Amino acid sequence: MNIKKVGLTALAASLVSVSANAGALSMAGGASIGIGGYSGDNVDLGTSFTMGNQFTVTGGGELDNGLNVSLSYQLDHKAGVTGPFDDHSVTISSDEIGTIKFSGHGGSSASSSIDATVAGDIWDGFDGTLSANASSGLAVSAASAGNNSVFYTLPELMEGVSLFASYNPQVAGTTEAEMGYGITYTGIEGLTASYASTDEETGTANTSGEQTAYKISYAYGPVTIGMSNSDYDVGSAGTDQEIDSYNIAYTVSDELSLAYGVEEISNSGSAVDPEYSAIVATYTSGGVTLTAKMEEAENITGTTAAAADQEYWFLGASFAF
Repeated sequence: MNIKKVGLTALAASLVSVSANAGALSMAGGASIGIGGYSGDNVDLGTSFTMGNQFTVTGGGELDNGLNVSLSYQLDHKAGVTGPFDDHSVTISSDEIGTIKFSGHGGSSASSSIDATVAGDIWDGFDGTLSANASSGLAVSAASAGNNSVFYTLPELMEGVSLFASYNPQVAGTTEAEMGYGITYTGIEGLTASYASTDEETGTANTSGEQTAYKISYAYGPVTIGMSNSDYDVGSAGTDQEIDSYNIAYTVSDELSLAYGVEEISNSGSAVDPEYSAIVATYTSGGVTLTAKMEEAENITGTTAAAADQEYWFLGASFAF
Protein backbone atom coordinates (compact mmCIF):
# COMPACT_ATOMS: atom_id res chain seq x y z
CA MET A 1 0.00 0.00 0.00
CA ASN A 2 1.24 3.50 -0.84
CA ILE A 3 0.44 5.14 2.51
CA LYS A 4 1.62 8.59 1.43
CA LYS A 5 -0.58 8.51 -1.69
CA VAL A 6 -3.65 7.38 0.28
CA GLY A 7 -3.21 10.14 2.86
CA LEU A 8 -2.70 12.90 0.26
CA THR A 9 -5.63 11.71 -1.85
CA ALA A 10 -7.89 11.81 1.19
CA LEU A 11 -6.64 15.31 2.01
CA ALA A 12 -7.30 16.58 -1.52
CA ALA A 13 -10.83 15.17 -1.46
CA SER A 14 -11.52 16.74 1.91
CA LEU A 15 -10.37 20.18 0.72
CA VAL A 16 -12.83 20.29 -2.21
CA SER A 17 -15.46 21.97 -0.05
CA VAL A 18 -14.34 24.22 2.78
CA SER A 19 -16.80 26.10 4.94
CA ALA A 20 -16.04 26.97 8.55
CA ASN A 21 -18.37 26.37 11.46
CA ALA A 22 -18.16 28.36 14.67
CA GLY A 23 -14.77 27.76 16.27
CA ALA A 24 -13.44 27.98 19.79
CA LEU A 25 -10.61 29.99 21.31
CA SER A 26 -8.68 28.82 24.37
CA MET A 27 -5.63 29.93 26.31
CA ALA A 28 -3.32 27.90 28.55
CA GLY A 29 -0.29 29.14 30.40
CA GLY A 30 2.47 28.36 32.78
CA ALA A 31 4.91 30.13 35.07
CA SER A 32 7.89 29.01 37.10
CA ILE A 33 10.37 30.35 39.62
CA GLY A 34 13.56 28.69 40.80
CA ILE A 35 16.85 29.07 42.53
CA GLY A 36 20.06 27.18 41.79
CA GLY A 37 23.82 27.29 41.76
CA TYR A 38 26.94 25.74 40.26
CA SER A 39 30.14 24.58 41.90
CA GLY A 40 33.20 22.62 40.84
CA ASP A 41 36.61 23.05 39.22
CA ASN A 42 37.36 26.77 38.88
CA VAL A 43 33.64 27.58 39.03
CA ASP A 44 32.05 29.98 41.48
CA LEU A 45 28.88 31.40 39.97
CA GLY A 46 27.11 31.88 43.30
CA THR A 47 23.34 31.46 43.51
CA SER A 48 20.83 32.84 41.02
CA PHE A 49 17.08 33.03 40.56
CA THR A 50 15.29 32.04 37.37
CA MET A 51 11.80 32.68 36.05
CA GLY A 52 9.77 31.22 33.21
CA ASN A 53 6.46 32.38 31.75
CA GLN A 54 4.41 31.72 28.64
CA PHE A 55 0.89 31.59 27.25
CA THR A 56 -0.35 29.50 24.35
CA VAL A 57 -3.41 30.72 22.48
CA THR A 58 -5.24 28.11 20.37
CA GLY A 59 -8.22 28.67 18.14
CA GLY A 60 -10.01 26.43 15.68
CA GLY A 61 -12.94 24.20 14.94
CA GLU A 62 -14.46 21.61 12.62
CA LEU A 63 -15.23 22.52 9.02
CA ASP A 64 -18.29 21.35 7.08
CA ASN A 65 -16.12 18.84 5.21
CA GLY A 66 -15.09 17.13 8.47
CA LEU A 67 -11.61 18.60 8.78
CA ASN A 68 -10.47 19.95 12.12
CA VAL A 69 -8.29 23.05 11.77
CA SER A 70 -6.52 24.85 14.61
CA LEU A 71 -4.07 27.74 14.88
CA SER A 72 -1.65 27.92 17.81
CA TYR A 73 0.49 30.87 18.96
CA GLN A 74 2.87 30.83 21.89
CA LEU A 75 3.40 34.13 23.69
CA ASP A 76 6.87 33.88 25.16
CA HIS A 77 9.02 36.98 24.76
CA LYS A 78 12.61 35.90 25.37
CA ALA A 79 16.13 36.34 24.08
CA GLY A 80 16.42 35.60 20.38
CA VAL A 81 12.69 36.03 19.72
CA THR A 82 11.51 39.08 17.75
CA GLY A 83 8.21 40.36 19.07
CA PRO A 84 5.94 38.64 21.60
CA PHE A 85 5.35 35.44 19.62
CA ASP A 86 7.51 32.30 19.73
CA ASP A 87 6.32 28.91 18.41
CA HIS A 88 3.32 29.03 16.07
CA SER A 89 1.64 26.47 13.83
CA VAL A 90 -1.45 25.41 11.89
CA THR A 91 -2.77 21.86 12.37
CA ILE A 92 -5.19 20.06 10.03
CA SER A 93 -6.58 16.67 11.04
CA SER A 94 -9.28 14.08 10.51
CA ASP A 95 -9.73 10.35 11.03
CA GLU A 96 -9.11 9.75 7.33
CA ILE A 97 -5.96 11.82 6.70
CA GLY A 98 -4.35 11.79 10.15
CA THR A 99 -2.71 14.97 11.47
CA ILE A 100 -0.66 17.47 9.46
CA LYS A 101 1.12 20.23 11.40
CA PHE A 102 2.61 23.20 9.53
CA SER A 103 5.09 24.99 11.83
CA GLY A 104 6.05 28.56 11.05
CA HIS A 105 8.42 28.45 14.03
CA GLY A 106 9.43 25.73 16.47
CA GLY A 107 8.79 22.65 14.35
CA SER A 108 10.25 19.20 14.94
CA SER A 109 11.82 16.64 12.68
CA ALA A 110 10.94 12.97 13.08
CA SER A 111 14.17 12.44 15.05
CA SER A 112 14.14 15.60 17.16
CA SER A 113 10.56 14.81 18.25
CA ILE A 114 11.89 11.86 20.29
CA ASP A 115 15.58 12.66 20.88
CA ALA A 116 15.23 14.25 24.33
CA THR A 117 17.02 11.80 26.64
CA VAL A 118 15.07 9.64 29.10
CA ALA A 119 17.08 11.36 31.87
CA GLY A 120 15.75 14.76 30.83
CA ASP A 121 18.68 16.30 28.92
CA ILE A 122 20.87 16.78 31.98
CA TRP A 123 23.62 18.26 29.78
CA ASP A 124 21.40 21.27 29.04
CA GLY A 125 21.61 22.45 32.66
CA PHE A 126 25.34 23.18 32.37
CA ASP A 127 25.20 25.70 29.52
CA GLY A 128 25.57 28.56 31.99
CA THR A 129 28.85 27.30 33.38
CA LEU A 130 30.31 26.83 29.91
CA SER A 131 29.66 30.43 28.84
CA ALA A 132 30.73 31.84 32.20
CA ASN A 133 34.12 30.16 31.91
CA ALA A 134 34.56 31.07 28.23
CA SER A 135 34.86 27.36 27.56
CA SER A 136 34.15 25.95 24.13
CA GLY A 137 31.97 23.18 25.50
CA LEU A 138 30.30 20.54 23.36
CA ALA A 139 27.26 21.52 21.33
CA VAL A 140 24.58 18.85 21.12
CA SER A 141 23.54 18.25 17.49
CA ALA A 142 20.09 17.41 16.15
CA ALA A 143 18.36 17.27 12.77
CA SER A 144 15.63 19.66 13.88
CA ALA A 145 13.26 20.80 11.16
CA GLY A 146 12.77 24.16 12.89
CA ASN A 147 10.89 26.85 11.00
CA ASN A 148 8.57 26.43 7.99
CA SER A 149 8.41 22.64 8.23
CA VAL A 150 5.75 19.93 8.17
CA PHE A 151 5.13 17.08 10.63
CA TYR A 152 2.67 14.37 9.59
CA THR A 153 1.15 11.67 11.80
CA LEU A 154 -0.62 8.99 9.77
CA PRO A 155 -4.05 7.61 10.63
CA GLU A 156 -3.98 4.57 12.90
CA LEU A 157 -3.20 1.55 10.72
CA MET A 158 -2.79 -0.96 13.55
CA GLU A 159 -3.62 -0.82 17.24
CA GLY A 160 -0.63 0.33 19.26
CA VAL A 161 1.34 1.51 16.18
CA SER A 162 1.81 5.18 15.26
CA LEU A 163 3.71 6.24 12.12
CA PHE A 164 4.97 9.79 11.57
CA ALA A 165 7.08 11.76 9.10
CA SER A 166 8.64 15.20 8.74
CA TYR A 167 9.61 17.40 5.79
CA ASN A 168 11.86 20.45 5.70
CA PRO A 169 12.16 22.04 2.23
CA GLN A 170 15.47 23.75 3.13
CA VAL A 171 14.79 26.75 0.88
CA ALA A 172 17.68 28.69 2.46
CA GLY A 173 21.32 27.62 2.27
CA THR A 174 20.88 24.48 0.16
CA THR A 175 18.56 22.96 -2.43
CA GLU A 176 18.38 19.64 -0.61
CA ALA A 177 15.22 18.83 1.36
CA GLU A 178 15.26 16.91 4.64
CA MET A 179 12.91 13.96 5.11
CA GLY A 180 12.32 12.04 8.31
CA TYR A 181 10.36 8.93 9.28
CA GLY A 182 9.48 7.36 12.62
CA ILE A 183 7.37 4.80 14.46
CA THR A 184 6.04 4.49 18.01
CA TYR A 185 4.76 1.21 19.48
CA THR A 186 2.53 1.01 22.58
CA GLY A 187 0.90 -2.38 21.97
CA ILE A 188 2.17 -3.92 25.24
CA GLU A 189 0.87 -2.55 28.53
CA GLY A 190 3.46 -0.32 30.17
CA LEU A 191 5.77 -0.28 27.13
CA THR A 192 6.50 2.71 24.88
CA ALA A 193 9.12 2.31 22.14
CA SER A 194 9.98 4.87 19.45
CA TYR A 195 12.45 4.98 16.57
CA ALA A 196 13.10 7.71 13.98
CA SER A 197 15.57 8.68 11.27
CA THR A 198 15.96 12.11 9.61
CA ASP A 199 18.16 13.46 6.82
CA GLU A 200 20.62 16.21 7.74
CA GLU A 201 21.60 18.70 5.01
CA THR A 202 23.82 21.59 6.15
CA GLY A 203 24.44 23.18 2.75
CA THR A 204 28.20 22.60 3.04
CA ALA A 205 30.15 20.11 0.95
CA ASN A 206 30.62 16.66 2.53
CA THR A 207 28.37 17.40 5.51
CA SER A 208 25.23 15.52 4.55
CA GLY A 209 24.13 12.73 6.84
CA GLU A 210 21.35 11.71 9.18
CA GLN A 211 20.22 11.59 12.78
CA THR A 212 18.70 8.41 14.16
CA ALA A 213 17.13 8.15 17.59
CA TYR A 214 15.34 5.59 19.70
CA LYS A 215 13.68 5.71 23.10
CA ILE A 216 12.26 2.85 25.16
CA SER A 217 10.49 2.98 28.51
CA TYR A 218 8.68 0.30 30.50
CA ALA A 219 6.48 0.87 33.54
CA TYR A 220 5.77 -1.96 35.98
CA GLY A 221 3.81 -0.93 39.04
CA PRO A 222 5.44 2.15 40.58
CA VAL A 223 8.77 1.66 38.75
CA THR A 224 9.57 2.99 35.27
CA ILE A 225 12.87 2.25 33.54
CA GLY A 226 14.03 3.76 30.28
CA MET A 227 16.88 4.04 27.83
CA SER A 228 17.48 6.29 24.82
CA ASN A 229 20.05 6.92 22.11
CA SER A 230 20.61 9.70 19.60
CA ASP A 231 23.19 9.17 16.83
CA TYR A 232 24.11 12.21 14.73
CA ASP A 233 26.25 11.14 11.77
CA VAL A 234 27.31 13.54 9.01
CA GLY A 235 29.88 13.25 6.25
CA SER A 236 32.71 15.37 7.63
CA ALA A 237 35.15 13.95 10.17
CA GLY A 238 35.02 15.15 13.75
CA THR A 239 31.30 15.98 13.85
CA ASP A 240 29.74 12.59 14.62
CA GLN A 241 28.00 12.47 17.98
CA GLU A 242 26.15 9.88 20.04
CA ILE A 243 24.18 10.38 23.26
CA ASP A 244 23.26 7.40 25.47
CA SER A 245 20.96 7.77 28.45
CA TYR A 246 19.37 5.61 31.14
CA ASN A 247 16.79 6.46 33.78
CA ILE A 248 14.86 4.80 36.58
CA ALA A 249 11.88 6.47 38.28
CA TYR A 250 9.85 5.44 41.30
CA THR A 251 6.34 6.75 41.93
CA VAL A 252 6.04 7.01 45.70
CA SER A 253 2.45 8.32 45.56
CA ASP A 254 0.12 10.15 43.20
CA GLU A 255 1.93 13.35 44.13
CA LEU A 256 5.57 12.35 44.78
CA SER A 257 8.11 10.74 42.43
CA LEU A 258 11.87 10.14 42.50
CA ALA A 259 14.23 9.54 39.59
CA TYR A 260 17.89 8.86 38.88
CA GLY A 261 19.36 9.27 35.41
CA VAL A 262 22.69 9.26 33.58
CA GLU A 263 23.86 10.49 30.17
CA GLU A 264 27.06 10.13 28.13
CA ILE A 265 27.97 12.15 25.04
CA SER A 266 30.44 10.58 22.61
CA ASN A 267 31.98 13.03 20.16
CA SER A 268 34.39 11.87 17.46
CA GLY A 269 36.56 14.96 18.01
CA SER A 270 36.77 14.81 21.84
CA ALA A 271 39.60 13.48 23.95
CA VAL A 272 37.19 12.12 26.59
CA ASP A 273 33.42 11.71 26.77
CA PRO A 274 31.35 14.02 29.00
CA GLU A 275 29.25 12.14 31.56
CA TYR A 276 26.23 13.45 33.47
CA SER A 277 24.05 12.19 36.31
CA ALA A 278 21.06 13.58 38.20
CA ILE A 279 18.80 12.82 41.14
CA VAL A 280 15.39 14.47 40.82
CA ALA A 281 12.42 14.65 43.20
CA THR A 282 9.07 16.13 42.12
CA TYR A 283 5.89 16.82 44.07
CA THR A 284 2.69 17.80 42.24
CA SER A 285 -0.55 19.00 43.79
CA GLY A 286 -3.34 21.19 42.46
CA GLY A 287 -1.51 22.55 39.41
CA VAL A 288 1.72 23.23 41.33
CA THR A 289 4.87 21.16 40.79
CA LEU A 290 7.81 21.43 43.18
CA THR A 291 11.16 20.17 41.91
CA ALA A 292 14.46 19.50 43.67
CA LYS A 293 17.49 18.12 41.86
CA MET A 294 21.22 17.54 42.12
CA GLU A 295 23.24 17.17 38.93
CA GLU A 296 26.87 16.29 38.27
CA ALA A 297 28.99 16.63 35.13
CA GLU A 298 32.39 15.10 34.43
CA ASN A 299 34.68 16.07 31.54
CA ILE A 300 32.09 18.66 30.54
CA THR A 301 34.31 20.26 27.90
CA GLY A 302 35.37 16.98 26.34
CA THR A 303 38.76 17.31 28.02
CA THR A 304 40.26 16.83 31.47
CA ALA A 305 41.12 20.55 31.67
CA ALA A 306 40.07 22.94 34.43
CA ALA A 307 36.31 23.48 34.85
CA ALA A 308 35.69 20.03 33.39
CA ASP A 309 33.95 18.62 36.51
CA GLN A 310 30.99 20.54 37.90
CA GLU A 311 27.86 20.24 40.05
CA TYR A 312 24.49 21.96 39.90
CA TRP A 313 21.64 22.14 42.43
CA PHE A 314 18.15 23.48 41.84
CA LEU A 315 14.90 24.13 43.73
CA GLY A 316 11.88 25.30 41.78
CA ALA A 317 8.13 25.64 41.54
CA SER A 318 6.05 25.64 38.36
CA PHE A 319 2.40 26.57 37.97
CA ALA A 320 -0.03 25.48 35.24
CA PHE A 321 -3.22 27.43 34.55
